[in-house]
Amino acid sequence: MYNRSLARELSLISLGLIKDKGDFKLNKFQIEEIFESALDSLINHCREELDNCESELENAAQKILDSELQEGVDSSYSNVRDDLKKSLTKIETVMNTLSVTLDFPKLIVSSRQIDIREDVNQRICNIINNLKSIDADIDQVIDGWRLKRLPRIDRDILRLAFVDINFLNTPFAVACDEAVNLANKYSDLQGRKFINGVLRRLQTI
Repeated sequence: MYNRSLARELSLISLGLIKDKGDFKLNKFQIEEIFESALDSLINHCREELDNCESELENAAQKILDSELQEGVDSSYSNVRDDLKKSLTKIETVMNTLSVTLDFPKLIVSSRQIDIREDVNQRICNIINNLKSIDADIDQVIDGWRLKRLPRIDRDILRLAFVDINFLNTPFAVACDEAVNLANKYSDLQGRKFINGVLRRLQTI
């Protein structure tokens, strides 16, 4: 399951490095180069997340220390309590980020596996070789909107879900869950809501 999820994420990043207009073809060597660039991007993102977590934990620890010092000077308990609550919330956020980012070593090892590379290659080929028909089918379930008007990342998340369902025989619920996970990580609130609505209607195609 982890390998499939990683393949989807690397496919999403790879697609962002490829134009999505007009007819074009990519050979396996070109896709492999794009995969390596996507992998570097994801690894760098993980490193940045770890650095950010370290900084946020230091800030939260300093806030707690400041609150303790303030408690000795300021009799306003509510102010101290509010500062502590904010610091604890920040720590919780950091720990949630760490729980994901600590898969970093697994990412490095798994990315070298042949099945992940072949999975990414298959997903990308399915999309670029069938881009017009995929986009046309998705357009059918988007009420009052067009796929091309969505942000690129949202278009690619929907395309990957479509390929999962219609080309790779992935169970509909699994494809939707994976797409939602990608949206939660890479899209904004509006995009996540829109993608979720479109995914529910994809089953009717």
